[in-house]
Amino acid sequence: MTDRADLYAHVDAYLAALAKRDSASLPWADDAVFTENNVQLALDDGLWNTCDAVDPNYDLKIADTRSGEVSWIGHVVEGPDSSVMCLRLKIAGGKIVEAETIVCRPHELGPFPLVQPDRRPREIFFEDVPEGERSSREELIRISDGYFETLELNDGTLHSEFTDDCDRIENGLQTTNTEIEGYPIARMGCADQFRLGQYRYDDRLRDRRFPLVDEEKGVVLAGGFIDHAGKLIDLTWTDGSKHKSIFHFPHSFVLLEMFKIVGGKIAAVEAVFVTVPYNMASPWIAPQPYVVR
Repeated sequence: MTDRADLYAHVDAYLAALAKRDSASLPWADDAVFTENNVQLALDDGLWNTCDAVDPNYDLKIADTRSGEVSWIGHVVEGPDSSVMCLRLKIAGGKIVEAETIVCRPHELGPFPLVQPDRRPREIFFEDVPEGERSSREELIRISDGYFETLELNDGTLHSEFTDDCDRIENGLQTTNTEIEGYPIARMGCADQFRLGQYRYDDRLRDRRFPLVDEEKGVVLAGGFIDHAGKLIDLTWTDGSKHKSIFHFPHSFVLLEMFKIVGGKIAAVEAVFVTVPYNMASPWIAPQPYVVR
């Protein structure tokens, strides 16, 4: 077991090395695996060639002291562009065994990355869950998976519960309880959006994994893919209203997503994801057979 401070220190060292483009200074395991946007790369490739700075102001960390996993969401700078990034590290014997990154860049295949210099992580992610409101490790994973069950072929059924003030941030953009021009349901909360069945076009939430569970903070880091076949164009929401799908071609999102859970309910969501080729396999798990639904 590794303590929280040590795991956080590994993230800080990783980010400091990244800003200097100096991957060789890190304690990599001999068989270390590094991926960027779901592609396995050499340990000094990808963002290691282009990163100019790491913004110190957005610094959201969670840690799993049992598994030696630690994750971070923040902002990185490449030339004139700032991007939203999620990092996951697995530490064993003081060395980096796994490094997984998803970088949503403004000019890449990622939806609406928004970097606001004055924005800070939500305090709820840093707060310890009171003992009486904590869920077991297994229950935290079940609730997080229930979110994906709710999203897949979304028909209005909730497979997990949400707090009334639960907000979701996607690639830096808040998409609940807010105003977004041309997207009126952004005024709704997480549960009410799902009850409408507006995500019916999410055909599959596959290759789900839950590598990090921070029991003290009540936070789970999940990974997976959202597949959009593009064949469902005409939608009828549960309120009877007619809509068009925003997706009309096959593609997938690869994601890393944090769920804050308090009292058995999802209280905050933060995701980083990018577009990848349709049905792209994960380098982190064995390929699964495609099931037509």
